[in-house]
Amino acid sequence: MTGNNWLWLGLFLAAIVGMVVVTGWRTRQRLRRRLLASWGEFPEARRQDSEASLKAAWQAAAQLRPTASQVDDLTWHDLNLMAVFKHLNQTESSVGAEALYAALRGFDFDRPNVSAKLVAFFTEQDAVRLQVRTAFAHLGKSDDNQSRRYLLDTAHYRLSGTWRYTVLGWLPLAAIVLIVLAPLAGVLLLIGSLVTNVVVYQQHRERLAVELNALRYLVQTIATAQRLARLATPQQAALKRALVKLAPITRHAFVFRTKTGSETEIIADYLGVMLMLPFRAYNKVLTTLSAHHEDALALWQALGELEVAIAVANYQLAAPVVCHPQRQATGITAAGVVHPLLKQPVANVIDWGQSALITGSNASGKSTYVKSVAINAVLAQTLGVATAESFALAPGHVITAMAIQDDLASGDSYFIAEIKAIQRVLTLAAGGAPVYGFIDEILKGTNTVERIAASAGVVQWLTATQALVMVATHDSELTGLLGAAVVNWHFQETVSATGVAFDYLLHQGPATSHNAIALLATLNYPATIIEQARNLAETFERTHAWPRG
Repeated sequence: MTGNNWLWLGLFLAAIVGMVVVTGWRTRQRLRRRLLASWGEFPEARRQDSEASLKAAWQAAAQLRPTASQVDDLTWHDLNLMAVFKHLNQTESSVGAEALYAALRGFDFDRPNVSAKLVAFFTEQDAVRLQVRTAFAHLGKSDDNQSRRYLLDTAHYRLSGTWRYTVLGWLPLAAIVLIVLAPLAGVLLLIGSLVTNVVVYQQHRERLAVELNALRYLVQTIATAQRLARLATPQQAALKRALVKLAPITRHAFVFRTKTGSETEIIADYLGVMLMLPFRAYNKVLTTLSAHHEDALALWQALGELEVAIAVANYQLAAPVVCHPQRQATGITAAGVVHPLLKQPVANVIDWGQSALITGSNASGKSTYVKSVAINAVLAQTLGVATAESFALAPGHVITAMAIQDDLASGDSYFIAEIKAIQRVLTLAAGGAPVYGFIDEILKGTNTVERIAASAGVVQWLTATQALVMVATHDSELTGLLGAAVVNWHFQETVSATGVAFDYLLHQGPATSHNAIALLATLNYPATIIEQARNLAETFERTHAWPRG
């Protein structure tokens, strides 16, 4: 090879190295710009975590660390808490997203699921926060990564017969040695072993795709923890303690590395196939994980707390109004409370120490107010924040019966689904635990007489327990039937010739206006309908009976 040829080869290799370096630098700069621009903003919709994956991880985590209270599926759906989660989800990894989801689904009564000290740290320490977010961004997100399930039951995922992969993996290396002693035999063995390994790898990779992907994310999570343990955060000591026994797992990080699609990764993949490295390393990782199970749980807990704290710190900057809730002996009191998902919410007060009936017309704000209180009762006890100027509460379960639907799969009618939903509130209250119950349009799936009678019975029974219930209803008769057993609030509207206007503010006492018929008039219903409706309503209010046809 001439000198010029060596020169051109050197220039070619230098160009490749330069391209790799420049590409890496540009990628890091793009990530840095994105992370800086996203701080203090609601998360972008660029990457939505799968709720099914998040829920599966939470269910596994709940077995590893049970909590005193859980937000059940119906309450989660009623309050649209997945949308609240998305508002909060400024996380960069699945570890963080899963931890945040779990934090919203279960809580203990003695403390929130996030450290106020850690939130304050990330609010103030811009440089360290960026480093932490960058490390998690390199780990990235992988739906259905199964890490929580591996932590729950490591033995279940072990592979059998791994000795075969070890033998197959050593054959190409043995063939290379044999080439020196017997070239032809060595070459034949090398070709044969490589073909065999490729075929075996492809067959088994399809069968074990989920397991290999899960272990990849698990190993990379531990490698990320090593990087984070070098940073001076309040979690540094906890990370270092957990890594003492788990660090050997990162020796396999080359085999179970993050997929980037680069040329060097393709070469490394071929090497892994030839030597059967993923299958050979699989059980070794699980053995270490199983032997130091408590350390692994502590590590995932510490990592999750980092990203949850960052997400809460970000939300405190992004949300128009946020406060740190206080504890009190009973009930909930708040000023300037708003619904966290509304762009232009109306602020209201809460002074809830007695079960309450809320009356008023449709669209006046009853349901929104009830949901505002319920969502903030969850946020206050899980993440230690509330969308209010001030917020104080006594610990308690949060349970709702609001967005009821008939269940065709189980054959339940609307009314059956409704009474089952309300029964959840009764069952929880019957156990003597403090309960915040929220019921919207109570028992509307049946006739007026039985609805009012049964609703009065339900609310009256609940007032004798440790439960506080907030019931939105159109049945103004309940205010008279229940009397002093409940406090009455209402929302109201103003009807004029030009239409209807709502102030969306909570008012004391029961609703006294009857504007449904007037609303029909504002929408140009036929005059005969309006007149007949008014006559019938006046007759009923005077005689408490409907005229016979």
